[in-house]
Formats: sequence, C-alpha cells, structure tokens
Amino acid sequence: MNSSTVNESLLWPIILYSTLALLVVLSMIVISYFLGQKHHEKATGEVFESGIEITGEARLRFPVHFYIIAMFFVIFDLEAVFIISWAVAFKEVGWMGYWGIVTFIGILLAVLVYEWRIGALDFGPKGNQIIEAYKKLKKS
Repeated sequence: MNSSTVNESLLWPIILYSTLALLVVLSMIVISYFLGQKHHEKATGEVFESGIEITGEARLRFPVHFYIIAMFFVIFDLEAVFIISWAVAFKEVGWMGYWGIVTFIGILLAVLVYEWRIGALDFGPKGNQIIEAYKKLKKS
C-alpha cells in the first residue's frame, strides 16, 4: 500500500461522520420549522420570550465592586489551579519547583494585601442601601 491509499482509507470515516452530523442538524432545523409553534401575540417579542406580560423593570444598578469581586474570584481560582498542578507534580519539579511555588504564593499574598489596603475588597454599599434604592426606583 502506498501512502495515498492509506490517507484515503483513513479519511472516509471523517467524511461520513461530518456528513451525518450535518444531515442531523439540517433535519432538526427543518422539522422544528414545520412542527414549531407559530404564534405572534403582543408579548411574544418582549423581554420574556415565552409571552409572559412584563410586570416591572428588570434592571437594577449594582456597584462595580460586585464585578471586581467576581474578577478577583476568577483570578484567585486560576491560581489555585496552578498550585494544585504543582502539588500533583511535586516529586518531579524538586526544590526548584518548591521555591518557584513559594515565590508565587508570596506574590499572591502581596497582591491580596495590596488589594485589601486600597479598599478593592470592600463590597460596596450595605444590603439595606441596595434594597432602599430599589424601592425608590420602583416608586418612580
């Protein structure tokens, strides 16, 4: 067997799989078009797509601190992944890896102290202030 025959014999399962996947997707779209609901009430194009009438405003302003806390969570969660992967490979990385992770954790602690000192970890207003602002927004 030459190499072109081997490549062609390995290519047909991929072509068959891709064709079948495309046929399944297209058939699902066509069937849902014919069997799907076709109603156009007043509330169908509104925020709640199922046709539920709107009862109030869905938007409430939250301080940016909540989003900052979410970003800090993602950052520190990623660092936990690095520390766990170091712990799994502890024997292979040896002392060089140990001092590397000690330096890494030291930098993490320094950044955490810095964020704490500048007030980045304050959660914004108290919960009662948010509820009062919501009630004022609802009245107006």
